[in-house]
Amino acid sequence: MSPAGEPQEPGTGEGRDRAPARAGRQARKQVLLRLDPQVYDALARWAGEELRSANAQIEFLLRRALSEAGRLPGGAAPIPPRGRPRVPPEA
Repeated sequence: MSPAGEPQEPGTGEGRDRAPARAGRQARKQVLLRLDPQVYDALARWAGEELRSANAQIEFLLRRALSEAGRLPGGAAPIPPRGRPRVPPEA
């Protein structure tokens, strides 16, 4: 509960900083996920082979599963590109 007695969103407790929203985009949701250690190890190895973080691999797999099931919302933003933002060439 907030000091005003209103319920808070999960992960927004006292002392926690909220990630700033990118320009024109909503802040990304944070989710606590508990996995079997062997499942996580397999996922981390797979992610490493595809040059992704474990977090990015989970999002990739969830989006693929949603798409295959016909449940991916049409307004879902694409996965942000990996690596540093490209610098436009100087004219």
